[in-house]
Amino acid sequence: QRLLKRLIDGRWLSASGVLGLYPANSVGDDDIEIYADPSRSQVLMTWRGLRMQSDRPVVGGVRRANRCLADFIAPRDTGSVDYIGMFAVTAGLGIEKKVAQFQDDHDDYNAIMLKALADRLVEAFAERLHQRVRTEFWGYAGDEALGVAELIAEKYRGIRPAPGYPACPEHGVKTEMFRVLNCAEIGMGLTGSLAMTPAASVSGFYLAHPESTYFNVGKIGDDQLLDWARRSAQDLDLARRSLATVL
Repeated sequence: QRLLKRLIDGRWLSASGVLGLYPANSVGDDDIEIYADPSRSQVLMTWRGLRMQSDRPVVGGVRRANRCLADFIAPRDTGSVDYIGMFAVTAGLGIEKKVAQFQDDHDDYNAIMLKALADRLVEAFAERLHQRVRTEFWGYAGDEALGVAELIAEKYRGIRPAPGYPACPEHGVKTEMFRVLNCAEIGMGLTGSLAMTPAASVSGFYLAHPESTYFNVGKIGDDQLLDWARRSAQDLDLARRSLATVL
């Protein structure tokens, strides 16, 4: 708390964010096309999804679905219109200078604590922005009135899956996301290994389907690897590296 007060009083950090709401449809079984405008004639980017391949349990006589995030976006061939959001936020602008000052003073404790505070602040920023998207910018849940405990328990409608997390374990989509959102304009970027800069950053997608939920893709088979490589127009060796965590 003391360091947080010093951070605020000294204006050590800046936060910045960008969000976009776009027309979208799923295509095939596992992909989501994101369009430039309501005519849906120009594809801004395609998000290549992954689907669970585990043996799912039977509940009430019905086997649970092997989910892919594309299931929560209306298929294009039905003629239904749907939408998706993307966002990127950071609370780490300016942190390098202050961390360097602490390290020059051999104060590793406060250098680590400042990084930890920046991580907490950007998570709060992402949570607040998602709330405003639901109730204001997109407005699909304009009457939402949840308390803190309900927000922490994610009782709201919709999800914000992030690349690299269990429902979408492939990081490569961040390259296209950052291009479409022009993240460089707010001081955010990607390293060669697709880590975000500044480190205290969060990015992901907004899905509004009332049944959308988080899940773990888990391990996938060679058949899905080959299919994903084909859909992504990637060399198989590159696809193996991209999906190494789920093979």
